[in-house]
Amino acid sequence: QVQLVESGGGSVQAGGSLRLSCTASGYTFDRYGSTYYLGWFRQAPGKEREGVAGIGRDGRTNYADSVKGRFTISQDNAKNTLYLQMNSLKPEDTAMYYCAAPSRFRSSSRLLSPDEYHYWGQGTQVAVSS
Repeated sequence: QVQLVESGGGSVQAGGSLRLSCTASGYTFDRYGSTYYLGWFRQAPGKEREGVAGIGRDGRTNYADSVKGRFTISQDNAKNTLYLQMNSLKPEDTAMYYCAAPSRFRSSSRLLSPDEYHYWGQGTQVAVSS
């Protein structure tokens, strides 16, 4: 069973930085593993969940236009941990952030679509003040 646990959220002022971590168990993300991509999503109150960044096990990345140039997704296979480095944070980045993984052996090119994911963490809150 895949389990995902996010950490690293908090409150920062606009222009600040945070690094989110997602520690995973129950899958491997290296080239021999059965999990082919991972993603970060966020959901603000009253809004739908939106894709922020996705990464394939071949290293390809996708970013939402709103975070391009500010956020970076990466993974450490040895630690089975997914990261989201967030720089130049804006108040509109305020949301609950979730990491997600697909079902085993599932392929997709739509790394930012919540429909392509099966496993979700509990989320970590990010609040950016102006």
